[in-house]
Amino acid sequence: MIRILVVDDHVVVRSGLMALLDGKNGIKVVGDAADGDEAIRKAVELQPNVVLMDFSMPPGKDGLTATTELKKRLPDTEVLILTMHDDEEYLFRAIQAGASGYILKSAPHEELLAAIQSVAEGSAYLYPNATKRLMSEYLDKIKQEGIAGPYESLSEREKEILSWIAKGYANKEIAEHLVISVKTVESHKSNLMEKLNLKTRPELVKFALKKGLLHYE
Repeated sequence: MIRILVVDDHVVVRSGLMALLDGKNGIKVVGDAADGDEAIRKAVELQPNVVLMDFSMPPGKDGLTATTELKKRLPDTEVLILTMHDDEEYLFRAIQAGASGYILKSAPHEELLAAIQSVAEGSAYLYPNATKRLMSEYLDKIKQEGIAGPYESLSEREKEILSWIAKGYANKEIAEHLVISVKTVESHKSNLMEKLNLKTRPELVKFALKKGLLHYE
């Protein structure tokens, strides 16, 4: 049995959802709420498996704020965002808030039922276009950061040492050139290799080449 709490500020929409869901696919509607504050109170009281949460609601706690707070109080309760916003900005904000799923109000009833079943089982659910957008975003990020990881996260000193290591200099030579201890060089090297997810010197050289770091003096 999937215990669900329906949250929407429109009475007609809320009533329609409750009528649609109750008794279908092992779903039991245990309650409803009209805003974020009421949603949190009802969730704490009723302990649903899933909260079907409207994204946009009246002043007070909106769907995302309520989701964030609800996940802190009830980490085992899954939140499925139901919205009219077919927009990646809203999608990413919902995921960051802790929602397990994101589905449009225009989705067919069968898709909504499937989404509820999916998040209740501990899986994530995104409508098809959202999945494509996330994959595209991920691939773009990989291309921008290179195969090894976020170069921008390195400190200026770590970037400097990365360049010297890639050029083939030993730790002692780098230490002498930068007027620092060998131990400090080794520490920076360890940190930057971890940040970039690199394991070997050849991987480091390959990364440096891709980033255009090998400018010999």
